[in-house]
Amino acid sequence: MKLDPINWSVISSAATARRERRASEFVEAQMAFAAPKKLLAALRDIMAGEAVPDAKLSEIIDLVARELRGDVCACFIMRPGEMLELFSARGLPVEQLRQVKIHVGEGPIGDTAATMLPLVQPDLLDLAQYTPRAETGNGQFRALAAVPIVRGGRVHGVLALQNRLPRPYGDEVVEIMQTVAMVLAELIVAGGLVARQEIHAGYASGKKPTHIEGVSLGRGLAIGTAVMYEPSLTMENIVADNSKEQKMRLRQAVAAMHAAIDGMLSKSRALSGTESHDILEAYQMFAKDRGWMKRIEAAIEKGLSAEAAVASVQNDTRVRMAQMPDRYIRERLQDLEDLSNRLLSHLMRQSRIFQPEEQPEKIILIARSMGPAALLDYDHKKLQGVILEKGSHSNHVAIVARALGVPVVGQCADIFAVVANGDPVIIDGDRGDVYIRPSQYVSDLYSKSIEERASRTQLLRRQVQRQVTTKDGLDISVQMNAGLMSEIDGLALSGADGVGLFRTELAFMGWQKYPLVVKQAELYSSILDRLEGKPVVFRTLDIGGDKPLPYFKAPQEDNPALGWRAVRIGMDRPAVLRTQFRAFILAAKGRSLKIMLPFVTEVAEVDRARTLLDMELRRAETNGVTVPEKIELGVMLEVPALLWQLDTLLPRVDFVSVGTNDLMQYLFAADRGNHAIRNRYDALSPAMLKVLAMIADKCAAADKPVSVCGEMAGQPLEAMVLVALGYRTLSMSPQSIEAIKVMVPSIDTAVFKPYLASLMDSREHSLRERLLSFARDHNVTITQED
Repeated sequence: MKLDPINWSVISSAATARRERRASEFVEAQMAFAAPKKLLAALRDIMAGEAVPDAKLSEIIDLVARELRGDVCACFIMRPGEMLELFSARGLPVEQLRQVKIHVGEGPIGDTAATMLPLVQPDLLDLAQYTPRAETGNGQFRALAAVPIVRGGRVHGVLALQNRLPRPYGDEVVEIMQTVAMVLAELIVAGGLVARQEIHAGYASGKKPTHIEGVSLGRGLAIGTAVMYEPSLTMENIVADNSKEQKMRLRQAVAAMHAAIDGMLSKSRALSGTESHDILEAYQMFAKDRGWMKRIEAAIEKGLSAEAAVASVQNDTRVRMAQMPDRYIRERLQDLEDLSNRLLSHLMRQSRIFQPEEQPEKIILIARSMGPAALLDYDHKKLQGVILEKGSHSNHVAIVARALGVPVVGQCADIFAVVANGDPVIIDGDRGDVYIRPSQYVSDLYSKSIEERASRTQLLRRQVQRQVTTKDGLDISVQMNAGLMSEIDGLALSGADGVGLFRTELAFMGWQKYPLVVKQAELYSSILDRLEGKPVVFRTLDIGGDKPLPYFKAPQEDNPALGWRAVRIGMDRPAVLRTQFRAFILAAKGRSLKIMLPFVTEVAEVDRARTLLDMELRRAETNGVTVPEKIELGVMLEVPALLWQLDTLLPRVDFVSVGTNDLMQYLFAADRGNHAIRNRYDALSPAMLKVLAMIADKCAAADKPVSVCGEMAGQPLEAMVLVALGYRTLSMSPQSIEAIKVMVPSIDTAVFKPYLASLMDSREHSLRERLLSFARDHNVTITQED
């Protein structure tokens, strides 16, 4: 019998693999028995020593290589131009220090910096795209663990550990490296390892006037002095022996933070503005989240000081939330950032902002990102404007700023490269422009415009309380959008004729658990009491999409704006809709009710909702509850599919309200939260105006009231067009009411309508300039344009 030849190369390679695996397992076993606190204590001693920053860095790198059993430990530091430079290393030739440079996004080290995520690769040869770099000795090393060095949301470098043999680095190794990275971040930013002007890009930008084009997030003009919002707190102690003592420090700081936030919330009760007060209340609830506290306490148990534990959880949460597809959740990251920095300031007894006596008289606040309560740290009389490096219209800080009447410009990507504390700044919140160190001519131009607006505001306030009528005798009801009791309290001051849209979901977002019918009814009843007979339209829950409830389980969706939300939830979970109808009926106490269904897509949904409403009316009568003298059920028209069902829909509803925000984005297939295309399609385009005209005409023919409660209603030029198209009720944010009430008496629709009709078949992208010219020629008061 002939035997097959022995394949000695296979046996040899298998034996090698077994030896490598056993060696790796031995190293990991040693790590499991090693006490991480020993390494942390050594770190503390190094940082407390008198050595210069370079020497401290070398000691830390040697310590990590020794304790984590690495053949190589290297620290790369971010340099201008998004370049990672090898600053310190053990296990690599000395001559490579300060010579090896890696671009962000290049190779495993560059990827770690680009993604801000730890990278663990047991065997680099398994990476298809991996190309060894001779200058870093990567050809000799098989295993890699790398973590980003992060502080304040910015990457300042990468800490890397390498081994010659394949090694499946465990979670313990990565956690220790992340802690060391926190120490290195302090050494880089606050310890003098790198000159401060090199940390902040643009240090050689000069002092020439600079114009930046951003995105308007809040209207208005302001001139002031740049104040950089950079909560860069310096941690002196990162590791601690006594976890019990650190937890006590944490609890004391948390109590102080809660008291400070409660005080700010009390100050904010005077705010008017859509969603602002609810946002601050939600922020207050977030600050008291036990899950957040438990994660911080767990980090303390591992040997971190209280402040280092807060920063560690902050970094971890920042990375996880930034990866989530849901834009709403990503934007809430700024709230967490602000809370973490606020807690750190209490722990370290360091102020994050200028003291009141140090603040300039006119502040233009410049930030990468901010939490909603951050604005309340500044004197409201001094705060003139806000500029954000990123930001969107739905950012909480932008919403609160608008409620304060402060102009906001976002998406100013280069702002930190060209501005410094103390620079004169002009912010144009109408157009989204920012001027750094403006010329005298530009300053004079804006100063004059601001003076003219101030005098015009006095005129607005004198006219705001009266009922408004066009020149040709059409009465127009100017109402407000609201979602909170604080806004209802400010209705009389705003001059609104009623509430054209009450967003019931905002209260739900502030409650910690799903509210009982009685709790809901108390809110709705209070609103009806305060309005004293003025109209109010309650919109049923518009949850889902970008408005999740923490206690309501919803599916993960790739596109939640088009998913399971609003009335669709009510169709699938009729108990949700029925309990809200029940609360409305109970709250009415016999008074009239107007209920509106959001995101209706087909007539069948209205029929189903009316059936549920009738069931609740019969239930109320059976239980002896006084039913409303009249109930009107309407729809919010925001889904284009409903446009082709109007003839069937209108006989089944009592009123229609057009939600122009969603209707426009679905009509043009353009996400209004996407800044690349946010302004690509204009509400004053022929296509959009034809749709609005058709809705108004159909409703008039069916004798059904129709209103507009989207952003168009609050813009004077757009409102002028809406009135001419046949809309007699406009509902908007409280800040817009004055401007609309001044515009309406200045327009003669009998003159304007024929001109508007002549433009409807235009092939132009937008009719805005033509309409604006008409307004100027006919002395229509349009206060949004200068």
